[in-house]
Amino acid sequence: MVMEQILCSQSHRRLIMTGLGALLISAAAASVAGIYLGSVREVLELIPGLMVLLPSIIDMRGNIAGVLASRLSSSMHLGEFSIDFREGCTLGDNIRASFIITILIAFVLGAFAYIATALSGLPVVGITDLVLISVISGVVSGLVVMGITLIIALASYRYGLDLDMIAAPTVTTSGDIVTLPILVLSAVFVMSLAPPVRLAIGVVAVIGAIIAILYTHRRPKRIGPIVRENLALLIPLSILGTVAGLTYSLNLEDLVTFAAFLILIPPFMGGLGSIGGILGSRLSTGMHTGELTPQFLPERDAVHHFIISYLYTLILLPLLALIAHGAAVFMGLNSPGLGMLVAISLVAGLIVMTLVNGAAYVTASLSFRYGLDPDNFGIPVITSLIDVIGAAALMAVIGLLL
Repeated sequence: MVMEQILCSQSHRRLIMTGLGALLISAAAASVAGIYLGSVREVLELIPGLMVLLPSIIDMRGNIAGVLASRLSSSMHLGEFSIDFREGCTLGDNIRASFIITILIAFVLGAFAYIATALSGLPVVGITDLVLISVISGVVSGLVVMGITLIIALASYRYGLDLDMIAAPTVTTSGDIVTLPILVLSAVFVMSLAPPVRLAIGVVAVIGAIIAILYTHRRPKRIGPIVRENLALLIPLSILGTVAGLTYSLNLEDLVTFAAFLILIPPFMGGLGSIGGILGSRLSTGMHTGELTPQFLPERDAVHHFIISYLYTLILLPLLALIAHGAAVFMGLNSPGLGMLVAISLVAGLIVMTLVNGAAYVTASLSFRYGLDPDNFGIPVITSLIDVIGAAALMAVIGLLL
């Protein structure tokens, strides 16, 4: 019994340290995305509506790749995974489904961003332009992030690592780093094209979406259900990302004035999304393997995961604030000061994580109880909630403390 407790304790410590290591690496990398965002603040002002699109398109990259990683992780734990890319195999079907979802959701994000911006009375480019920016940046960044996810999954399988503990931080961070510059470059590229060229590219994009829909319709056994179940969730969640972008756009002048906040936003959201992704993946895997049971009140093992989430938050957020302040000073941009930036980051982050712990458990429990796959719901719900709650909490704390 004593030996079992020692081994169990060592196993838990290894899992915690694995997750913390992945989070620290991803935090440093996500700060690069934040520094880039601070450096392109003029582009955000020159292309109206782009800031509204930004959080949702970054979030969806992480959501789609995160669901892919979570599903592959569960298949590894259940002994169903194999390195086989053919249709009809777990790996092949999930990759195909993820690519189809990437294409279709990009159209939705562009349309939602235009509608939200127009309804709010803010200036915005044409709907065709914004949708085209969303599709081009979404597909290109989606392919890159999906490739990174696949490399991580195969490496985890090869070396016996727990994919749940490293996938979420890596996928979220790669989504930030890859999607942000691709989005900006895509926006500049699209706006530089002549109107007839934009129309031609738009027609090609629509044809691609139709082909993706027809392909899904003819693959009803495995790919079809994955696509339909994910789209049924991701489309409503896209509204949350759009609301987050609208929140930032309404406060864009303040964010540009104190550019350190622009630098903080990507790693802040990405860090919390990574922590929430780890939590969601662990809860999902626990319910798949029978280690956790869906109950009204969380059991002891679930509370253990919540505590780890708070621990990660307390370690990660001050580091992110330090990096954001240092980068702002180095670039000659305005910052409210290191102490204030740390306070704002910590207070907003702890508020968000408290809500996320509850949302993650409820999502995993309800989806599992009603016969749905929690892998498809956990990470998308968590990261989308973090987008909108994080934006609201961050701007509210900034207004309260500054």
